[in-house]
Amino acid sequence: MKETLVIIGSGPAGWTAAIYAARANLNPVVYEGVPKQTPSIQLPGGQLMLTTEVENYPGFPKGVSGPEMMQLFKDQAVRFGTRVETQDIVACDFSKRPFRLTTSDQTVIEAQAVIIATGASANWLGLPNEMRLAQTGGGVSACAVCDGALPIFRNQPVAVVGGGDTAMEEASYLTKFASTVYVIHRRDAFRASKAMQKRILENPKAKVIWDTVVEDVIGQSHLESLILRNVKTGEKSNLPVKGLFVAIGHTPNTHFLRGTGLELDEVGYIRLKDGFRTYTNIDGVFAAGDVSDSIYRQAISAAGMGCKAAIDAERWLGEQGIH
Repeated sequence: MKETLVIIGSGPAGWTAAIYAARANLNPVVYEGVPKQTPSIQLPGGQLMLTTEVENYPGFPKGVSGPEMMQLFKDQAVRFGTRVETQDIVACDFSKRPFRLTTSDQTVIEAQAVIIATGASANWLGLPNEMRLAQTGGGVSACAVCDGALPIFRNQPVAVVGGGDTAMEEASYLTKFASTVYVIHRRDAFRASKAMQKRILENPKAKVIWDTVVEDVIGQSHLESLILRNVKTGEKSNLPVKGLFVAIGHTPNTHFLRGTGLELDEVGYIRLKDGFRTYTNIDGVFAAGDVSDSIYRQAISAAGMGCKAAIDAERWLGEQGIH
């Protein structure tokens, strides 16, 4: 099977790249992936499939659910001729062009250019009730900037789990809306930079709970409280909160790219050649969205990168005399 442009991934970056590429007559095909549990839930459409309400994406003044938004993105891409395959790409050979990509049903595709937009997965605590309430909009989230301003969290006590810079940023952001922000950390010191720690330790709305882990998440339709355990004493306690924000990092979905020659950073994010383009170290391979962005991790920034990747790919293919 020979393709001009293959887009791997179906979040905001992938679908935006597909819209631009299809309108440029590149006849793109999107490999949107298959649902999986590894160990958190991953669905075609990316992390927004676990987001019940999106209020910060322009053009939706009344908000929109994450799954509905991704379906609209997909419908728009298909309208312009994008083809969609519900398969994973499980292996890539970038050693020569056309590139050879292997799907989860062991079909081999030849592609002149590839846009990788597989995103990153939030690291969760692994509690069954945690994932249930995250999926249903019950007060559990992995993104405070995405969800922290929602009405259910305003003037309510919430908790953040984590001790790095991301956790400090999430907690600091939440102090603008919540009545109290509990920062739960399993150690007796933060890993975050001194400046980031100071913002939390000196904030009167933030309260740190040291040496503690979350053992269970309580609530049927909405989060009611957390069961905590002190790792030094073993003592358990109940903490009433209306929100739980898990800030223990993200894992880029790049496991299938290791050993391909594509340059990844120490965490696994794809390295770009410069901050303004989507070129990777392999000519003809482009990256967009959270798979190459560990900083912003927003739907709109991912969509913007998808636009750039499609334009970069179109221009690069033109330079190669491929249309």
